Amino acid sequence: MNEVFHHDFYSTLGAEEFWRRSSDCVVLDVRSPSEFLKGHVPGAINLPLFDDEQRAEVGTIYKNSGHDSAVLRGLKFAGEKMTDLVLQARQSSRGEKSVLVHCWRGGMRSQSMGWLLKTAGLEPALLEGGYKAFRKYAHSYFERPWRLQVVSGLTGAGKTRVLRLLADAGHQVLDLEGLANHRGSAFGGIGQANQPSTEQFENDLFFQLDSFDAQQRIWVEDEGNRIGTVVLPFTFYDRMRHSPAVFMDSSTRQRVENLMVDYGELPISELEESIQKIRKRLGPQLADEAISALQSQDVGRAIEIVLAYYDKTYLKAANAMPRHDMPSLSIDDLSDTEIVARSVQIADALPASKTFGRI
Repeated sequence: MNEVFHHDFYSTLGAEEFWRRSSDCVVLDVRSPSEFLKGHVPGAINLPLFDDEQRAEVGTIYKNSGHDSAVLRGLKFAGEKMTDLVLQARQSSRGEKSVLVHCWRGGMRSQSMGWLLKTAGLEPALLEGGYKAFRKYAHSYFERPWRLQVVSGLTGAGKTRVLRLLADAGHQVLDLEGLANHRGSAFGGIGQANQPSTEQFENDLFFQLDSFDAQQRIWVEDEGNRIGTVVLPFTFYDRMRHSPAVFMDSSTRQRVENLMVDYGELPISELEESIQKIRKRLGPQLADEAISALQSQDVGRAIEIVLAYYDKTYLKAANAMPRHDMPSLSIDDLSDTEIVARSVQIADALPASKTFGRI
């Protein structure tokens, strides 16, 4: 939606126009803190009209006593902090009069805040349909025919490093593991920040995709449908599965060395805990052997044992993958510049029709 509707106290924007203006205007999310924490427009500031308890109370009153009673209680809660809300809004707007405001559905919370900010001298514009409309708009991006080029390879081959090299060389790179704060295995959360919710991950993924040129290739690492606790949008994941890949071929020795750099200095207790998570799949004997190696400070040997399991898992997943093209590139003896050049050369040689995927 690109429409702009004008009311006496504020204008109302469709989701697309609201998002475009958010690059120049502060976005005030007037939902409760827990709603904001679950997921929010990238860059938005939480300016809750009600806290979590107040929102729950208003909702209960609405259910039991109807609209008018709920409005009166809401006005009481909001009235007690009108001055603080205006001061916070002015501070957040950094001296600009134009501000963007939204709640969940574009209802009374954002309308009340719009009236309040207008009377305080600001120029609010409300999101028609609220955060729910933004989510629908963001989800539409996952269905677009992105020109994905997948970087694949066995665990430890250095796929994330290859993505970093491509980004440094000026190519469009989508770092899903970076967005998810997780390296994508049972060990992937060690030493990382807390993961976002799946909802916030989707919002951040939308933000990243919106910054890309859709006509140009986007490099992305091969992933399952989950990265830690985060679930990838189905349509986008399906496009990844059907997109061509370059397989980064690396020896077991080199992969162990790479993983030693990533995991060798991490707490042994956390590595043991991660091995316990895959104990059943790894097998009790190999799990015990890997834990014994860790306790003997032989992290490299533990990595070798676990790698055998992940290699089998990868091969099983690769055989079930519907993509048609995955040429191999041996990277152990290549310089960083050569890895980038050869990867691009291989991708350029793939049929254009297949490069755009199935959907």
